[in-house]
Amino acid sequence: MASVTAADGKVVVASELTKFYGAGETAVHALDGVSTAFDRHRFTAIMGPSGSGKSTLMHILAGLDTPTSGTVTLDGVEITDLDDGALTKLRRDKLGFVFQFFNLLPVLTAEENLVLPLSIAGRKPDREWVDQLIRTVGLSDRRTHRPAELSGGQQQRVAVARALVSKPAVVFADEPTGNLDSKAGAGVLDLLRRAVDDFGQTVVMVTHDPVAAARADRLITLRDGKIVHDGVPGGADQVIELMKQFD
Repeated sequence: MASVTAADGKVVVASELTKFYGAGETAVHALDGVSTAFDRHRFTAIMGPSGSGKSTLMHILAGLDTPTSGTVTLDGVEITDLDDGALTKLRRDKLGFVFQFFNLLPVLTAEENLVLPLSIAGRKPDREWVDQLIRTVGLSDRRTHRPAELSGGQQQRVAVARALVSKPAVVFADEPTGNLDSKAGAGVLDLLRRAVDDFGQTVVMVTHDPVAAARADRLITLRDGKIVHDGVPGGADQVIELMKQFD
């Protein structure tokens, strides 16, 4: 397993990533030479029009997909050539995931869903940390409830806590507010912001929502598989004006 130093504070480094689907004249270039890096303890949003490559980029950064060419180094490990077993272990040990759809197991309680990554890994939960997470996500009185007994916002808060429970190197969030109303979405964004500010977590979030992007420290914008903007997002209105340039 190739390793590089992560002393520069970059938890994820992508170099010259390309991703092609198909071949010949019908080939689709989902990513076209993307190079970027993500600092530890920062909240980064990734935006772009439909088909810009933002979800493809996240999936490759998280080891859920492989690039046609280029490399990804995650927490000091070059992941591009890892076999399935090594990738599975790396994702389990170093990554947390929050998806648009909550992916909770209906037969488990909120707390059982929260600690599931540790159960799968055969690791004993840190009770103090689990209790702190449950308090942080505001579900102390819902810990024994099953998903069907929780609102969408509550289910997504369980999903955020589940992503944090193993104290991963980075949390990837793919449209985490896309299935929620504005109030519930704001609560989830508050949690992701707190994860960075209070727990020292690193969060990389794909979103189409300017309000969500404005909560981040950094905004990367893609178009046609290339990075066309990388900077501080500013307010939601500024994000909207920025996105108008790339529609």
